[in-house]
Amino acid sequence: MAEIFTPFLTAFILAYALRPVCLWLERRRLPRAAAAGIAMIIGLGVCFLILSLFITLLKTEIPLIKAQFPDWIQNTQSWLGPKLSEFHINVDWGTLKSSATQKITDHFNDNSDALMSSTVETVLTSGSSVIAGFVNAVLILFVMFYLLIDWDHFFKLIRKIVPLRAQETVHHLAMHADGLLSQYLRGMLIVISIMSVFYSVGLSVIGIKGAAALGVFTALMIVIPYIGITLGFTLAILAALLQFGPGGAIIGVLVLYGLGQFIEGFFLTPRLVGERIGLHPVAVLFALLLFGKLFGFFGVLLALPTSAVGLVLLQYGWSRYTQSSWYQK
Repeated sequence: MAEIFTPFLTAFILAYALRPVCLWLERRRLPRAAAAGIAMIIGLGVCFLILSLFITLLKTEIPLIKAQFPDWIQNTQSWLGPKLSEFHINVDWGTLKSSATQKITDHFNDNSDALMSSTVETVLTSGSSVIAGFVNAVLILFVMFYLLIDWDHFFKLIRKIVPLRAQETVHHLAMHADGLLSQYLRGMLIVISIMSVFYSVGLSVIGIKGAAALGVFTALMIVIPYIGITLGFTLAILAALLQFGPGGAIIGVLVLYGLGQFIEGFFLTPRLVGERIGLHPVAVLFALLLFGKLFGFFGVLLALPTSAVGLVLLQYGWSRYTQSSWYQK
């Protein structure tokens, strides 16, 4: 069932996010179809930018892993070997080093694109996955285009379905949810822009290779609570460790990301986004797990804004319940 709803939910969320761009283009006297097409191109461009950033990170990190891995084994032997000997545990470090190095070489050849080539080859060998992915992509683009064109008409049809006695209430709830989501999207866009500059400049000062790509990638991952910043921080620590080893660069990354989290968590997000749309951290984690299970990775991205709508409905339901005669008796 989730496979059926995922493309439509994805198209709806993307259309909602791109609708302000479409309206802005329409105000410049562009035909609605042309405005919708350009807005979709902009959205796809952003998606490809994120993918290219991830590929750039892979191209930077993989050669460093291959080059530094033998030294890691050697340093581990120097530090851990004597401690294991005290417990009469013998490790064949020579065999371990040669075997691990061979594994790394087999997986990542001299060409840094080997991982991507292997991934593409794996996907291509699964014909059903390719067909399903292509069909879903076309379906998402098709539905998103017509939602952008007929957005007002679509909601007028939905309003006709709602009973007359409930239309005012539904309209109020919809406006409340729309305001909450609009604040969230606008605020997150500003926060991501500011933190992209902050992390990119900071990592450049430290001397990390691919600082701009890593900084922008970290800022983009802010949209995934807890998991996103953890991923960006882990990649930054790994990059510093691969390039400089244990030392000052690691401390620099710790300070940079600690300061970044302080600025983003205590100043930018509360003022520009609001207090994370009012969800308890436990509720956020539950939403991430639930939507991730139902809709995959894209569900993780949708968990927070969709939960905001659910929160509006829950608050309304609780208000009606506490005002009911059944509750007050």
